Amino acid sequence: MDIRHLTYFIEVAKYKSFTEASKSLHLSQSTISKVVKDLEDELNVELIDRSTKKIDLTEAGEIVLAEGEVIMESLNDLSVNLYDLMNLKKGKIKIGIPPVIGFLFFPKIIKGFNNLYPDIKLKITEDDSKKVQQDVRDGRLDLGVVILPVDDKEFNSVPLVDEQLALFVHHSHPFAQKEKVEIKELEHETFILFKQALFHSLIVQECQRAGFQPKIAYEISEWGFISEMIAENLGISICPKPIEKKFDPELIKAIPIVNPTFPWKLGLISKKKKKPSPAVREFIHYLSDNAPF
Repeated sequence: MDIRHLTYFIEVAKYKSFTEASKSLHLSQSTISKVVKDLEDELNVELIDRSTKKIDLTEAGEIVLAEGEVIMESLNDLSVNLYDLMNLKKGKIKIGIPPVIGFLFFPKIIKGFNNLYPDIKLKITEDDSKKVQQDVRDGRLDLGVVILPVDDKEFNSVPLVDEQLALFVHHSHPFAQKEKVEIKELEHETFILFKQALFHSLIVQECQRAGFQPKIAYEISEWGFISEMIAENLGISICPKPIEKKFDPELIKAIPIVNPTFPWKLGLISKKKKKPSPAVREFIHYLSDNAPF
């Protein structure tokens, strides 16, 4: 018995007609009939009841049909999986990330993934969350790391980060002795803010809710520069708590913010209506299992 025997028999059983099966397979009825008869002879059972004009399967025919469909599905899965495996060895993945993710986490992620799949090229674009989300929506990026939540009708998302924003001050600042700080206590402080639309807007909005307009002296696009500015005691900043490990602990102190707290949730998104390539699927799986978030 070979695949051809099962394929032809399943088509006949599906249509309950040699005529329709021949049209579907683009073969003559006599060819299909002979192959089905050969299958019956090999199995030494009748698969089709030929005593009536209408084709009906015998009990043995029903068994062969059920098992045959399982076999054909397994063969199809094998083919798909092998295709994915072969195509996974090469490819390109376009990923958009916010600057802080690149600064904190992504070098190790890239190195680990490249070690496993050296022929898959990762093209990293650094931009703010809003722009990354738009580029994923428009198909310019395969994946993006953005601030959650996002529209689940448009995007698939995998949560990556669930942290808080914190206040960062010079170690000589009076707040450095506090265990926590309320947002309203920052009214008379000089702010050094990261120049990113959503990030910047969130902080300004919360200050306004607390009843004051923040005094923003510096807007900076690099986290390392912000660190140096705080280290020189030129102002305070509100940054993601995990960035603390990148700052000099002898010069800079991180203090939790309360009333309100500042959630900082990020996720990996892909376009819902776009089928991901094998390489993209593997990167999502790798990031979910290995990201130190």
